[in-house]
Amino acid sequence: MENSNNISEEKKWWGDKHLEQINGFWFMPFFAPKIRRVLAEFNPRPSDVILSSFPKTGTTWLKSLLYSIINRSSLDFLVNNNPHDLVPFLEAQVYGDKESSAHMSSEDTTSTRLFSTHIPYQLLGKTLESSGCRVVYVARNPKDTLTSLWHFTNKWKMADEGTWELEEAVEKFLSGTVPVGPYYEHVLRYRMASLNNPSKFFFITYEELKDDTKTHVKRLAEFLGCPFDDDKEVEEIVKCCSIEVLKNHEVNKSEDCPVWFSTPYNSFFRQAKVGDHTNYLSDEVIKRIDAVTKEKFHKSGFVYGI
Repeated sequence: MENSNNISEEKKWWGDKHLEQINGFWFMPFFAPKIRRVLAEFNPRPSDVILSSFPKTGTTWLKSLLYSIINRSSLDFLVNNNPHDLVPFLEAQVYGDKESSAHMSSEDTTSTRLFSTHIPYQLLGKTLESSGCRVVYVARNPKDTLTSLWHFTNKWKMADEGTWELEEAVEKFLSGTVPVGPYYEHVLRYRMASLNNPSKFFFITYEELKDDTKTHVKRLAEFLGCPFDDDKEVEEIVKCCSIEVLKNHEVNKSEDCPVWFSTPYNSFFRQAKVGDHTNYLSDEVIKRIDAVTKEKFHKSGFVYGI
C-alpha cells in the first residue's frame, strides 16, 4: 500500500553498511526516520513545486534551473549558494530535524515554495497527487546513473572506511540494493504519473535536457506557469546554470560538507557528460545492464536507456 512506512528488513550494500527497506525501497538508516517524518507530516500546497529524482541523475543542475526559472531576478544567488541550499531536500533539510521547519513556516500561501526529494512515488505519490502541487522528475540513463553514483559515493567522508568497488556497485545497482533503489521502479512510476497527469507531473530525461537545454527550459517555465517573454532571458539562465559555470563558483569548489550530509560541496560537480559510463564499464557489464533495461523499461513501453 502506498505511503506505508513499515521497515521489513535490512540488507548490506557497501562493505558493512546496511540499508533499511520501506515499502520495497532501500534507504540509508540515517535518512529513514526523516523519510518517515516527510510521509507523516508533509502537506504540499497547490503552489509548491517539487523536484523529484533518483540520486545522481541531474538533480543539482535541475535545482539551479528551476530556482532560476522561478526566481528570475535572483540569478546572483547561484554565485554564493550551492543549489542544494537553494532548493532543500525534504528528507534531508526540510524535515531533517525538529529545528528544521523554518522552510515550512512561510505565511504567504500563494508564493511558490521549491523543494526536492529522492523519495519514490510509491511512497509519496498520494501526498503529491492530492495536493495539486507541480512535480518535475528527471531520469538519466541507468549506466551513467550507476557510474555517477559510484564516483559520488566514494567521495563521502565515510568512504574513508573503504572503497566501494565498481564490481560491487554494479551488482547492487542491478539488484536494486542501493540508496533509494531499485532504480527502474523509481523511474517508471514517476513516468506513469506524468502520462496519467501531465498538467501536474513533468517528466524529462537528462539526455533531452543536455541536447537542447534552451527548448526544455522554456517548456519547464510553461509547465510552472511562468513562461518567458524574452529568449535572451532563457539564454542567460541556461548560461548561468551550466555545469561549467556552476562548478567554478567558490561555494561549489568547497571541501566543506553541508550540515545535512557528509560529502563535500565539490562532490556534486563532476563530468556531467552523457555516455561517461563507457570510460568505466566493460562491454560485458554494459550488455548485462542493457538486458535488464530492456526487461524493465522497454517491455513497459519506455524505450530508453540503451
